[in-house]
Amino acid sequence: MNNKDNSFNNEQVSEEEKSQDMQLNQNTTNQETNEENLKKRITELEEVLEKSKKIERDTILRAQAEVENIKRRTEQYIEKAHKFALEKFLSELLPIIDNLERAIESINNNDEKSKTTEGLNLTLKTFLDIISKFGIKSISEENIPFNPEIHQAISMIESSKHKPGNVLNIMQKGYILNNRLLRPAIVTVSK
Repeated sequence: MNNKDNSFNNEQVSEEEKSQDMQLNQNTTNQETNEENLKKRITELEEVLEKSKKIERDTILRAQAEVENIKRRTEQYIEKAHKFALEKFLSELLPIIDNLERAIESINNNDEKSKTTEGLNLTLKTFLDIISKFGIKSISEENIPFNPEIHQAISMIESSKHKPGNVLNIMQKGYILNNRLLRPAIVTVSK
């Protein structure tokens, strides 16, 4: 072969090598780009995973808190149900107490103290002791400031002996069951 052919062959080989080098460079660049894209994608997915974990943790905590709230409200409801289960029954008994008190007062006004009076007094005392065991307290104090939450005024009377707005007389006792008003006391109030 002559020099010219040799030179042509060398040029051809050189061009092939350049083409291969370029292709290798391009493949390397593509591979680096693919790796960078994969790294970005992995980073994005890790961030999404962390956010999902936080949301799930938050959701679980909220659900647990809600369960605890429901449990607490249910316990309070049950406690109130136990405390006030007798409310209606005891409200029905209050007129009996009123009648016993009136009977005793009527007998005391006649100055005829007898065994009947003693019996009525003992019956009333026993009855009041029993209902006090269930958390009932009477509202029967006089000469205290009028409280609209536990008193019901039926009249106002001028009185120089009492401060204005004080309870003068209890017409009918009121009752409280475990700090809940069963019946207000019916009172007269000073002007």
